Amino acid sequence: MDSLDQAVWHAENGAAVAAQWQSPAGGLSEAEVAVRLQRHGLNHLPQAPGKPAWRRLLAQFHNPLIYLLFAAALMTGLLGDISDTVIILLAALANGLVGFIQEGRAETALAAVARLLPAQAVVWREGSRQSVPFEQLVPGDRVVLEAGERVAADLRLLEASELTIDESALTGESLAVSKTTEPVAREAPLAERRSMAYSGTTVATGQGIGVVVATGIHTELGRIGALIAAVEVVPTPLMQALDRLGGRLSLLVTLVALLALPIGVLAGLPWAEAILAAVAIAVAAIPEGLPAVMSITLAVGVRRMARRRAIVRSLPAVETLGGVSVICTDKTGTLTRNEMSVVELVTADGQWSVDGVGYAPVGHLATAARGPLSDIARVAVLCNDASLAQVEGEWCVLGDPTEGALLALASRLGQEAAPLRQTQPRLAVLPFSAERQWMASWHQVGDRVLLAVKGAPERVFERCIQTATAVGVQALHTDDWIRRQQGLAQQGERVLALAMAWVDAAPSQPAMTDVKDLSLLALTGIADPLRSESIDAVARCHGAGISVKMLTGDHALTAGAIAGKLGLRGASVLTGDDIDQLDDAALAKAAQQHSVFARTTAAHKLRLIGALRGEGATVAMTGDGVNDAPALKSADIGVAMAGRGSQAAREAAQIALADDHFATIANAVEEGRLVFDNLRKALLFLLPANFAQAVVVLAALLTGSTLPITAGQVLWVNLVVAVLLGLPLAFEPAEGDLMRRPPRDRQQGLVEARLIWRTLLVSLLLTLACFAMFEWQRHAGANLATARTATVNALTFGLIGYLFGSRKLGSASWRELLGGNVWLWRGVAACALLQVLFSYLPVFHQLLGTAGISLTAWAGVLMVGILVFASVTLEKRIWPAA
Repeated sequence: MDSLDQAVWHAENGAAVAAQWQSPAGGLSEAEVAVRLQRHGLNHLPQAPGKPAWRRLLAQFHNPLIYLLFAAALMTGLLGDISDTVIILLAALANGLVGFIQEGRAETALAAVARLLPAQAVVWREGSRQSVPFEQLVPGDRVVLEAGERVAADLRLLEASELTIDESALTGESLAVSKTTEPVAREAPLAERRSMAYSGTTVATGQGIGVVVATGIHTELGRIGALIAAVEVVPTPLMQALDRLGGRLSLLVTLVALLALPIGVLAGLPWAEAILAAVAIAVAAIPEGLPAVMSITLAVGVRRMARRRAIVRSLPAVETLGGVSVICTDKTGTLTRNEMSVVELVTADGQWSVDGVGYAPVGHLATAARGPLSDIARVAVLCNDASLAQVEGEWCVLGDPTEGALLALASRLGQEAAPLRQTQPRLAVLPFSAERQWMASWHQVGDRVLLAVKGAPERVFERCIQTATAVGVQALHTDDWIRRQQGLAQQGERVLALAMAWVDAAPSQPAMTDVKDLSLLALTGIADPLRSESIDAVARCHGAGISVKMLTGDHALTAGAIAGKLGLRGASVLTGDDIDQLDDAALAKAAQQHSVFARTTAAHKLRLIGALRGEGATVAMTGDGVNDAPALKSADIGVAMAGRGSQAAREAAQIALADDHFATIANAVEEGRLVFDNLRKALLFLLPANFAQAVVVLAALLTGSTLPITAGQVLWVNLVVAVLLGLPLAFEPAEGDLMRRPPRDRQQGLVEARLIWRTLLVSLLLTLACFAMFEWQRHAGANLATARTATVNALTFGLIGYLFGSRKLGSASWRELLGGNVWLWRGVAACALLQVLFSYLPVFHQLLGTAGISLTAWAGVLMVGILVFASVTLEKRIWPAA
């Protein structure tokens, strides 16, 4: 065969597949390997090219506002105003460096997927077993699988001895999958293709041999890599809003500056002075301090999120998470603990809940139970190959998670594994197999031999003749036990039956016929329990107007049961097969109506994310597996599990949860909303300063007056004063209704209509204050430098007054506006000190043209601040903003 196109290898006979690939039992010859390498290429995944640092730096200056600053610097340079030129260029360069530093790392998700492949693979070639680099595998190679090894290519299994494979990273299935050589249905989803072993998965137990049917980009892992590469990274809603704002501001500034030039000439100014005035208007209107304030506000949010166990890789992601309207979450490890536990115990005497979760030897039966409890604990320990251990203080299972759950159950019933295994040693074992669906072991107990059995209930029932009770045995009523089994299954639990018998001796070569005449002890309902905080976190999201949707690779029954406990809203469970039958329009409707999606693959998750975003939702995706990586990258915000998540998932996401808890996502949403609030407050604080300065210069031109403030002084206010005063807003605490508001529209701008009115009002107040101070000082006999210095101080203290009024978007009490944020007072104190230095230090006299001002002027400056604060407070009471 020549084609590596996806085929239904899982549905074909293994021997026929080997024949199609001309794969002899002794393996391929080296000559044939060379031919196939030439034909199919190396077994590796492509690497994503990194973006050079110099290109990322240059990209920071691709902004209309930065272009305007460079144009302004060019004009002042040509006119010989070197000091203003240098200051403007430094402002432009500072903005570029801030953006460069905050930009996230280059794409590394594809490299993380590639790292899932092992360095070596064991194959049969030319009649012998050989270890070869995984890149040298070709279709038709026969690969040997051993416990603990990673699968290096997609294989059709030819031999499987007690083989189980952990496919959780690829499918989301929480349990290791038992493998078989028998074909499965053509339409079987990826998680149910038991005759296949897939690249990047890990062999949990047993051994096997498989023929390579796909390598490199043609494997299931390769297809996920291709999906990651194909995902287009879209700017966050915040960056889109800032781009829109920047474009509109740049257009407005350009028009005003171009209009100012002829006005200045007509007013009698020389061309050089008119050009400098136009430059001053442009520089005044551009919020040079905004990038710094935005970056530090986001960085403060990052630090707060880190305290709440959410690690942020990209600064804009902080705010984006606060704007989500839909959270698509994985189940295993996020909503659940990813630790199998026996949660229900059913005996002939009744049914009881089991307290305690995970593998720690802590917990007990919820109520006093009746039944053969000591025998149940004995079989749970002896018919078991796993062990429990503490690693870095955490209890974990060494072996199959289901067997670990049985050991924990025995501990909760008062039976420790180690002493029992020592005093009742194993004599023989018939391991679990996919065909038998049960395991049996024989043990020496004094002078008797115990036969212990565990497995699928319907298979164990066939070998039982009676039921054990607390006082003896009774007849087995299979129909009753089947109903009990179905009841547990409908709760999304995996059901195992435990049974035993006393026999004369252990067989030397155990066979299925040796396992008979058993006494049924109990049914165990095993589940991956919900995290205790997940239910409250989902309710909290619903209260904030956020829809929560669960996307999992588990069975529909399990997913539905978990969803019911979580209180997820929506219609019935939609499966991957259902999704395949829907076109894009139908899927968009279904994605909104349903909250639970089961048996989903990477492609299904990607389609669901696209459908939700297409309907205008801002989507957060959480996940931990390789199969989650494309959707994590495609979502507005990807949230990976840092603890147990795959490296590919972490690299594709913008945020990682250190504790893997869904509750941490809800906390991060709150922090994100707080960041957006504080960003909006900072923007509303900065814009009036820019507008007021621009209007002051323009009004001076229109009236033919001397400019009350120079371009250099404008930059001092924009880069030093406004930033120093704006930064404390990053530390504002959350307002009381933060998590009761509905998610904001992703098309919503940063400044709403009512807030635009407030911005214009404050701009007018500051403009009048600047003109009043300048004219007052000139009429009082002050020289030009002194009058301009007093004007800058009036503008500064007017901003201080506005700063206190900016702390709440709506109306608030004086106590709320004046207290509760120590950084506010620190910023005001630092700003006041700088303004004193600005006014009296000779270096500022030389650089910015300032001069000392009188105590009377300082009194007027303080009065400006008080009047602005009082005006804004009154305006908010008359017309409060949302």
